[in-house]
Amino acid sequence: GAVYVDTSPDSSRTRRSRGGSLGLEMSTYTAPRTNFGQPPPGYVAGIGRGAVGFTTRSDIGPARPAAGGDAPPGFAGAEKKAANYGDANFDKFSGFNENLFGGGKLDAEDIEADKVYAAIDRRMDSKRKIRREERVKKEMEEYRKKRPKIQEQFRDLKRGLGGLSEADWESIPEPLDYSRRHRKKTSRIQTFTPVPDKILRQAGLGAGQSQYASGMATPATGMMTPAGWSTPTGFMTPGARSGFATPAGWQTPSGIGLRSGWATPAGYATPAGYQTPGFATPGAGRKDLTQLGRARDKMLGIKLDRVADSVTGQTVIDPKGYLTDLNSSVKVQSSSDLQDIKKARLLLKSVITTNPKHGPGWIAAARLEQETGRLVVARNLIMKGCDTVPKSDDVWLEAAKMHSKENAKAILAKAIRYIPTSKKIWLAACKYEGTIEAKKAVLRRALELIPHSVDLWKAAVELENPDDARVMLSRAVELIPTSVELWIALARLETYKNARKVLNRARKAIPTEPQIWITAAKLEEANGNIQNVETIISKAVTSLAAHQVVIDRDSWLQEAEKAEKGNSKITCQAIVRTTIGIGIDPQDQKNTWLNDAEHYQSRGSIETTRAIYAHLLAKYPAKRKIWEKAAQFERQHGDSGSLDALLKKAVHYCPKAEVLWLMWAKEKWVSGDVTSAREILKQAFAANTDSEDVWVAAVKLEVETKEFARARGLLAKARERAGTERIWMKSAILERRLGKLQECENLLQSGTARYPSFDKLWMMLGQLHASRGEIEAARKAFRQGVKKCPKSTALWLCYANLEVDQKQYSRARSLLETSRMKISKDAELWLAAIQVEEKAGNKKVVKQIMAKALQECPSAGILWAHAIATDPPPARKSRSYDALKRCSDDPNVFVSVAKLFWLDGKQRKARNWFNRAITVNPNLGDAWAWFYRFEKDHGRKSKIQRVLKKCIEAEPTHGKRWCVVSKDVFNSGLKTEEILKLVEQKLPTDLFAT
Repeated sequence: GAVYVDTSPDSSRTRRSRGGSLGLEMSTYTAPRTNFGQPPPGYVAGIGRGAVGFTTRSDIGPARPAAGGDAPPGFAGAEKKAANYGDANFDKFSGFNENLFGGGKLDAEDIEADKVYAAIDRRMDSKRKIRREERVKKEMEEYRKKRPKIQEQFRDLKRGLGGLSEADWESIPEPLDYSRRHRKKTSRIQTFTPVPDKILRQAGLGAGQSQYASGMATPATGMMTPAGWSTPTGFMTPGARSGFATPAGWQTPSGIGLRSGWATPAGYATPAGYQTPGFATPGAGRKDLTQLGRARDKMLGIKLDRVADSVTGQTVIDPKGYLTDLNSSVKVQSSSDLQDIKKARLLLKSVITTNPKHGPGWIAAARLEQETGRLVVARNLIMKGCDTVPKSDDVWLEAAKMHSKENAKAILAKAIRYIPTSKKIWLAACKYEGTIEAKKAVLRRALELIPHSVDLWKAAVELENPDDARVMLSRAVELIPTSVELWIALARLETYKNARKVLNRARKAIPTEPQIWITAAKLEEANGNIQNVETIISKAVTSLAAHQVVIDRDSWLQEAEKAEKGNSKITCQAIVRTTIGIGIDPQDQKNTWLNDAEHYQSRGSIETTRAIYAHLLAKYPAKRKIWEKAAQFERQHGDSGSLDALLKKAVHYCPKAEVLWLMWAKEKWVSGDVTSAREILKQAFAANTDSEDVWVAAVKLEVETKEFARARGLLAKARERAGTERIWMKSAILERRLGKLQECENLLQSGTARYPSFDKLWMMLGQLHASRGEIEAARKAFRQGVKKCPKSTALWLCYANLEVDQKQYSRARSLLETSRMKISKDAELWLAAIQVEEKAGNKKVVKQIMAKALQECPSAGILWAHAIATDPPPARKSRSYDALKRCSDDPNVFVSVAKLFWLDGKQRKARNWFNRAITVNPNLGDAWAWFYRFEKDHGRKSKIQRVLKKCIEAEPTHGKRWCVVSKDVFNSGLKTEEILKLVEQKLPTDLFAT
């Protein structure tokens, strides 16, 4: 046999063939090597002919082709499933599910294209992000409306916690465990807390009395109770050591435990008594249980005081000596405070040791000891500081404060020997003197040593009489010629002539001081030389400018304000006229001066404001608005004479300003001078021919004075010469007030024909027909009116109210829907629709309409106020909070919030909200009526009169309830005060009645 060796490059196995019985020698054959190149991926040598022997999964790897290549045929994963590109596998949006180009190679262009597409995707996503977030936010809001959070449901209750006081928080009980297990456990356990014997001895036992360990001796027969308690139901006494055994349930866990085992209720003192004749303690006498109860109460009080001291920070001191044995201040409340004091003492000791010449260190160390109650140590420490730092006046002054009066005088005398020129030491020494003469002596001695101290001179002058003070001030100004205070004080003590000389000398000594000039002006005014005041102020400005002094107009205006407070009005006016224009551009003068006038008026400086307005009017005499503001100022702060003079000048410079003529005529009429008012209106007619406002004012004057014939004549002339829709309306109103309804109807018919777009004429015509019961005629008038004036909210409301009065709710509903189509986002129309449904009894529809109304008009105060009124009481606070967030300056909401506080009894807050309402809109009559009702119920007479006075000044004309009363024909001619009282009487008793 022969052996064949397989020498292929991928196999090293050798095949051998042995000879049989022939015994031939073995031979070897080697085949030549052949290079076939790199083997294909996944190739296994000999696997094609099955010459692989025993193989496992770890030998051949996973049953799928290797990454990056194809497996040979016949192996797992070698045959790929053909891609399906049929119509069934095609989607219109995403195309084929197969990866068409999965086998291609990824090159640089493909990478760049992927980056471009990724950038485009990010850009498109950023564009959709805002809309996506808005959609998510909207969906979340809708979800929260349907399923609100628990914290939102309790929001009004949580907001109410802010008003709880500290006492209310303390009164909240602690949470208890009501579980059965805890109740069973506590029912079995009874805790007995005996009081120490020391407390018993202090409370009940006297000094020198004997005590026995056995306590009270009880006869063998037990207890005999005179009150009638028998043994089975009362007190059974098995023995002295076992205590009270009470089958009837009398157990005293909180009692006082005696040595003999008696558990005695603390404080049981019963008149019927548990009197046991056999209870006698030898040598001790009879003890009252009341004393033991008092001892228990005393101990409890001490504990409560400690608790209060640790919780609230208040120091509780027993007046009978509690904590006095500590021999220290009660400010040290805890060990931490004591440690802080020790640290501070150590630190200050280090300060005065390392730097003994530092005066504040000695003062701080002494004050620390004084605060902790160690006064002797503090005095010794501060005196040591005086010896160490003898040149520090603060240390000497601190030492004087810590000692008694006599010792302080001695300390200051010693200090003067070390620091004879210290002004503080001399003033303190003067303070400690008891008599005026002693104080004078001290100050005179001080002035000998310190002649240039202004404070010493002032203190010395205050103690002298006027003559001696004048002599001293004369000497003082010689020594200190630069002291303005001394010069002015000397001038005040001198006569008029000498005062002028003094001020002239002062002006030469201090040429840069404006106070000397102002004092000179006040001196001239006080002595009647009014003509010199203006000259002095003008020279002051010129002289100060020549000496390079900056003229600050704000500072000079403040000096004018001070002069006004000092009752120097002429000086105030002169300062304003001279300095108000300094440093202001001509184009900014008017606005700046108007702001100055408003500023000083708000500060209460009346004369300063009047002077500013006078300067404004002199500079701009033809400006109507300035005259109006000045007239308003004089009406508030002046008298009738000053206002009359101002308005007379105003119409002279502004004859075409109708407002000024009317203000002048009204002031005359209010003061009762009707003749002068008529004369003023005649002059106004001459200056303003055919002016509607002047005609109306003349008619109003005649109507108020009951001159109806003259009023009708004036209106007839006005319709001919100045025929306007307002003149026609006033004419119809006068005829209706006089009861001449036919003439009124004729005027309204003619007026609507001439002025079809004037809605008030149509409203008056419809209301006239309705008042006479002519419903169809009224409907016709309103129907024609809404056609001619489709944008008039008031006309639509009148038409709808007519149908509501006739209980035609469907017609009213239809009219209001039509009006909302004509006039969008009108809160009054929405409110009328809500009220119609309320009267019809459709509660569900009311809620729906209210929701739509608030959605369309989120800032309408009348809708929010009505929503607050119609909500149930628990929900009103949360609704008012939402209303204030949406409309923060609406008077209707303010009135509703004030009513809420009114109901809660919070009068101060309610008054504040009422004041806000009338401040935001003083023309709302309903707010005034509710405020007047509130003050009548809770306020004093002064507050009621204040509200009444403010209402008369405001002259309100709007408000639903107000207009019902004021526009009633029977209430024509009533004054504001009378209308206010009528409206208040007609207010409902329910604050939130609609």
